Amino acid sequence: MMRASSIVCAIGLAAVSLGTAVAEPSAAQKGVLDGYVTTARQEAGFSGPSAERGRKFFFAEHAGGKADSPACTSCHGKDLTKPGETRAGKAIEPMAASVTATRYTDPANVEKWFRRNCRDVLGRECTAAEKADALAFLLGL
Repeated sequence: MMRASSIVCAIGLAAVSLGTAVAEPSAAQKGVLDGYVTTARQEAGFSGPSAERGRKFFFAEHAGGKADSPACTSCHGKDLTKPGETRAGKAIEPMAASVTATRYTDPANVEKWFRRNCRDVLGRECTAAEKADALAFLLGL
């Protein structure tokens, strides 16, 4: 099995080989991802984080949540290197870790926003596997 840090490194190498500069995630960011991976390993069928699954999850429209936020992109937008905006008009810093270096470094803050946003978009908590996949995707941006 691949470790979460290996997945993140592979994402970075793939992006560089495609000509896209991606900063290596910090130790704190890797630690947050590793925490979700450890929890997700207890879920049936989880074999490791997937940035591709995370990308699909982030951009998909979901049922069950609030009608005005069926997708993560409802507030965060489709270009994650640019600021998003809440339904109330409040600015949201870019989701791309390469643009907002302090993003995904505090486990409690990351969990707070996953909890709130998953309820709004999905109408339920995200699974640890969904969080690990989404974070693997966002750390690779």
